[in-house]
Amino acid sequence: MRILHVRNIHKSYAVNILNDLNFQCKTGEIIGIFGRNGTGKSTLLKILFGKIKPDQGSIHLNDRELTSSSIISEKLIAYLPQDSFLPKNTTVQDIIPFFHPDGEAQDRIFYAKGVGNFASRKIKELAIGQRRYLELLLVGNLDHPFLLLDEPFSMVEPLYKEYIIELITELKARKGVVITDHYYQDVLKVASKYFLLKNGNLVSISSEADLHAEGYLKT
Repeated sequence: MRILHVRNIHKSYAVNILNDLNFQCKTGEIIGIFGRNGTGKSTLLKILFGKIKPDQGSIHLNDRELTSSSIISEKLIAYLPQDSFLPKNTTVQDIIPFFHPDGEAQDRIFYAKGVGNFASRKIKELAIGQRRYLELLLVGNLDHPFLLLDEPFSMVEPLYKEYIIELITELKARKGVVITDHYYQDVLKVASKYFLLKNGNLVSISSEADLHAEGYLKT
């Protein structure tokens, strides 16, 4: 088992965004992080990915402290950002080998549920759910033991949302996953542990009722 430890992470801009955050994510576990716009969810994921440097704090894999370069060079943490990162004029069948030169990995994506329905289309021709599902297939099938998902359910139509939930559940068998999304019911469905990012701090959450109690959801 691998354990990703987030220790005393602090980040501020004009005001404090993240205040001394501590949590851990194990392989075989899905962590859900809730929070309103501007509370620092994406900032936290970018710090974990090595894209943003925290003002203080560290990230450890088991007992070893990670640097931004080691996260990337050792292929430890994969990241699905909010915004699409695929070239719009490339077809699905051409983009898959670009991310996965190995034939076995390609087959896992080509023959994944529903992909055959849009494999010949260009990225710009895909519906939001199709594109998001494809992005998750591409990133999730990398060898990285940890996976960060920023808004994987946003604006996704119901069929592909179910595909995405199934895929995340399958990936849990071999990865640790951290997921943030405003579609809280989907996060509650798929994650095994939850936190609310509020006023720069992480509050442990166990149910939808806790989200109401903490003011994230209106009563």
